Amino acid sequence: MPRALLSVSDKTGITEFARGLAARGFQLVSTGGTARALADAGLAVTGVSTLTGFPEMMDGRVKTLHPAIHGGILARRDRPDDLAGLERLGIGLVDLVVVNLYPFAAAAANPATPFDALVEEIDIGGPSLVRAAAKSFRDVLVIVDPADYARVLAALDDTPALAFRFDLARKAIAYTAAYDTAITATLATVRLDGAAFERGGVPATGPFGARLDLSLEKIRDLRYGENPHQRAAWYSGVVTGVPSGFSRTTILQGKELSYTNLLDLDAAVRIVIEFDEPAAVVVKHTNPCGAAIGTSPADAYVRARDADTLSAFGGIVALNRAIDLATAEAIASTRIDAVMAPAVDERARAVLARKPNMRVVIADFSGLTDGGIDLRSILGGMLAQERDQVLEARGVWDSGAPESLPEGFRVATKRHPTAAEWQALRFAWRICAHVKSNTVIFTDAHKTLAIGAGQMSRVDAVNVAVMKARDAQRSLAGSVAASDAFFPFRDGLDAVAASGASAVVQPGGSVKDAEVVAAADDHGLAMVFTGTRHFRH
Repeated sequence: MPRALLSVSDKTGITEFARGLAARGFQLVSTGGTARALADAGLAVTGVSTLTGFPEMMDGRVKTLHPAIHGGILARRDRPDDLAGLERLGIGLVDLVVVNLYPFAAAAANPATPFDALVEEIDIGGPSLVRAAAKSFRDVLVIVDPADYARVLAALDDTPALAFRFDLARKAIAYTAAYDTAITATLATVRLDGAAFERGGVPATGPFGARLDLSLEKIRDLRYGENPHQRAAWYSGVVTGVPSGFSRTTILQGKELSYTNLLDLDAAVRIVIEFDEPAAVVVKHTNPCGAAIGTSPADAYVRARDADTLSAFGGIVALNRAIDLATAEAIASTRIDAVMAPAVDERARAVLARKPNMRVVIADFSGLTDGGIDLRSILGGMLAQERDQVLEARGVWDSGAPESLPEGFRVATKRHPTAAEWQALRFAWRICAHVKSNTVIFTDAHKTLAIGAGQMSRVDAVNVAVMKARDAQRSLAGSVAASDAFFPFRDGLDAVAASGASAVVQPGGSVKDAEVVAAADDHGLAMVFTGTRHFRH
């Protein structure tokens, strides 16, 4: 009689699966709570202790760690000496192993879980069973996912193919690897204070130690990559304990998301989460073509769209507020490829549904302003860096009073910005940080007016922005400008002044700063140095 060992934390579907195994002639062997669940369902079940001759010990810490179990799993069926050894010791074979592990990740996600309780959620016997069964995949079926129960039963009605067995084994090994990664990442954030362990600290080595562990789970295949001939997929994962920002999303409608859709949505969300006020952005090719704040989501969206209506066609939109009816009407009046927001009101959903091809995605933005790690692949390797955040813009520096300015800020010119200019400079600085470098942008206090993105020189960036303003028949007189890095020569500043801007914010730090400041003074501009650069490549 074939034998199945069942020991699961997640009991979804386990009694139905066990019933299917019993109907196919399997003897059911189980432990603890799983055995009780099967017995309560009227199934005949043999306790592990009956096979091992030892009771479960230490509140269940020791149950399956015994040769009578692992010998039956690891014995090679094509090795007579293995089988003879089992027979001599009175050990029977195990042909199928069903295990899922203690819910460590769920316990770790709850900051209220005490350290000692967290340690008890580190499974020992379960991973050992899974790895043993996976190692013996030619003879032992290993199941770690309740979603596989039905296809396993179907395979048992025939002879399970070797490819099927190997597929289950690979999935099982990946499952234990992700489990160990979650433990590693969580324990890295635990600090020892005397004899007390405290959760939630910063890892001693940070994310930049000798090893960076990734745990990535596929969300879905994508239509294609950057180009139709490239395959692509979307993964949700954890990097040293930091959850992915797009881990919790709901796609309400629209065509399948593409690789570039997700890159653009990421770029858009990074901008709107900089603001406490209702904010909206329209993105094209990972750069904003319009961004704004407003009195309502609809107001912010219309301002962002109208900042560059030509580029907004087919754009990607993000908002930091729920989409209400008025916002939905405004979005539906524009050709938009995808929109992401924290929520969509019921009445708004009906309006957006008029555009069935438009992708509408709800995402959980909570925690995204707490920092994190950005990863980027290069040929044969991976780069990791702390996420760039415009932390210096979270304070209030509208008045320009020295005590209200962030550390490192200083007014470099003879003329100080007015209160209105300070407000506009703060807005411009938050947007500028998210535009691909080199960039110079022009804004007022509530919306972008012209964006010169991704140019090889700052003069080119200014000229592109001025051209876009001219094409839109928009004056830049009285606007403010922001540059993501210093002006290396006065020519860039001269171009800003020629555009009509009245104030500039930039990091400073060039060997030619004195020349650039003198140019600003010549033009009567106010210029603020932040001391912080925000390149975005």
